[in-house]
Amino acid sequence: MTRQLFVNLPVKDLAKTVQFFTALGFSFNPDFTDENAGCMIVNDDAYVMLLVESYFKTFTSKAVADARSSSEAIMSFSLESREAVDALVRTALTSGGTPSEEAQDYGFMYTHSFQDPDGHLWEVFWMDPAGPPKDAAL
Repeated sequence: MTRQLFVNLPVKDLAKTVQFFTALGFSFNPDFTDENAGCMIVNDDAYVMLLVESYFKTFTSKAVADARSSSEAIMSFSLESREAVDALVRTALTSGGTPSEEAQDYGFMYTHSFQDPDGHLWEVFWMDPAGPPKDAAL
């Protein structure tokens, strides 16, 4: 059986967050999207559940981290080229995201990052299908 991955993130304004990620080319599963949650499709086996903070709190007894002032995780996903990485980050920044880290070029891998409207950290990368050279260090 293939395992599916669901990442759950708290958001302050679901409509604004859905609009942001739609601008980045993501789509949403309407069967799992309502006023409390948006099910963002990453691929057939990976999803990001964007949950309104009050709804997110029903799943945990812990305090919800403020992603604008603390790091809880870094979500990463790959794209097909360096140019696609830069284009997506540009779109993120013009659609309400903020800069995170500068682009990093390792030769066989290229990464760039942004923060979504709620401050969650996202890293976008391209990796050479041949993989890293044997002596590469990250």
